[in-house]
Amino acid sequence: MKIKTILVTQAAPTDEKSPYFTLASKFNVKIDFRPFIKVEGVPGQEFRQERIGILDHSAIVLTSRNAVDHFFRMCKELRLTVPETMKYFCVSESVAYYVQKYIVYRKRKVFIGKNTFQDLMDVIKKHKDEKFLVPCSDIQKQEIPVLLDKAGVNYTNAVFYRTVASDLSDLRDIKYDMLVFFSPGGIESLRKNFPDYVQDYTAIAAFGPTTAKAVRDAGLRLDIEAPLPEAPSMTGAIELYLKQADKAKAKGAANATKATDKAAPKVPAGKPVKKAVAAKTAKK
Repeated sequence: MKIKTILVTQAAPTDEKSPYFTLASKFNVKIDFRPFIKVEGVPGQEFRQERIGILDHSAIVLTSRNAVDHFFRMCKELRLTVPETMKYFCVSESVAYYVQKYIVYRKRKVFIGKNTFQDLMDVIKKHKDEKFLVPCSDIQKQEIPVLLDKAGVNYTNAVFYRTVASDLSDLRDIKYDMLVFFSPGGIESLRKNFPDYVQDYTAIAAFGPTTAKAVRDAGLRLDIEAPLPEAPSMTGAIELYLKQADKAKAKGAANATKATDKAAPKVPAGKPVKKAVAAKTAKK
């Protein structure tokens, strides 16, 4: 089945140079964007009941922009002044850059991983004397506490925000050739909004092992799992899939042509087809 329409379960990119737009142009596919989940902050009053002292920690682990936003939101709600000595460990450069929305780099200490939490662990291990606070959602990636525990790091997980299903009733039905998911919450939202959803020929793409597991646990077929060694991004994995699909289609067409040629009557060179067939019939 040729992929003509793709639904990405995230907000549309604001960058005109987004690889999604390049992908759409290159393969002549229509790509729509719609967040399947939304983030709601945990109220400060509710957070107090957890008895977690934010200022008892000397370092903050930030794994996403949501973690950044809700950490500083919570501090504001609790009327806490974060000391300039606080250290920030960011999973990627994009998250570290986003932190500048709230702090001044020259006055704070910011440590950056290459791209994944495993990469960031290499940095965290060099600062084992710190007491880390990990602002997270109610659906945290399983690898984070596992890696921190394995490294013997002194840390506290703290739920600062929750992911909840978006209202997708206006979509009525999911009629796309491909659905792209980035979190288990997206799969939960699909099931909540469309309890009778049947996948059929729709391809499903998932980013990360926890999302891939959620797809399988939901009884759905996983067609694309990113990141891949040869395609570390979601768009790269989709492009690889589309290329393979085009090759398979071209190969199928070539095989069909060969089969047709093989089945057709062989005509001697220079002899019209009709006469050759007629002569063959006359002999019978």
